[in-house]
Amino acid sequence: MDRTPSDLTITPRDRRFGRDSAATRWWMGGNPVATALYNALSATFPKGEAFFVESVRAFRDDAPPRLAQEIRAFTTQEVMHSREHVAFNKRALDAGYDMTKLEKRVDERLALVKSKHPIVSLAATMALEHFTAILAHELLRDPRHLDRADAESAALWRWHAIEEIEHKGVAYDTWLHATRDWPRFRRWKVKAKVMLLVTRNFVVDRTAGTLELLRQDGITGPRAWWGLFWFAYVRPGMMRKVLGAWASFFMPRFHPWNHDDRALIADAERDLGGTPGPVRTAAA
Repeated sequence: MDRTPSDLTITPRDRRFGRDSAATRWWMGGNPVATALYNALSATFPKGEAFFVESVRAFRDDAPPRLAQEIRAFTTQEVMHSREHVAFNKRALDAGYDMTKLEKRVDERLALVKSKHPIVSLAATMALEHFTAILAHELLRDPRHLDRADAESAALWRWHAIEEIEHKGVAYDTWLHATRDWPRFRRWKVKAKVMLLVTRNFVVDRTAGTLELLRQDGITGPRAWWGLFWFAYVRPGMMRKVLGAWASFFMPRFHPWNHDDRALIADAERDLGGTPGPVRTAAA
């Protein structure tokens, strides 16, 4: 069941971004739509990634040693992602944005999932981790996605993308372990239903969040909707470009590491530069 490369090492990279940077309202090259979309996505990360950690760690105790070690490294990476996006979101607040509605929606979604059996949280995490991994792949594959961003913000998003790719199999392998006694069709049916629901909620909520931030910039109606559609689905078209990778989730014998894209990590690390600080994985 486990197709994660045997030579994969999940390496937490302790980096900090933008601590000395002044808050810029439209940090994505003066583009309010691009800025709003990335800000809306970032608004989900601090609480969302804490949820991912909680969901995966709930199934760690009886995991095989290698998977348990990967869960610890995954936890450390996600904790640092949350920390950096807290700082990033603060800069958005300092630039004048009110993120209250976006954060409230995240709280509502997470509360609903947490009210169910822990396997539901794990399934949601597995689906969302695939979503973030394919977005990360596209972000690193095509430099046009961030070519107009300020340097510190671009570095943050590339750093985050590197680690999302690197740990993309952890939640899925934990799911395979947790459901190892399930019939194959039951496992597929549950994961397919969860992915469809997660996708629907992701698209609806990120659209609503982006439109809310654009409203705060005085951009509403057809101008806001068309701008968002063009940026997300036409040029650079992130959502259009990940459609095939998204659909692969439903194929028989899917695993996130069926496509080994570690070459993107190596290239992005060279571009990012610097030496990551020493990090210990989270305590067992």
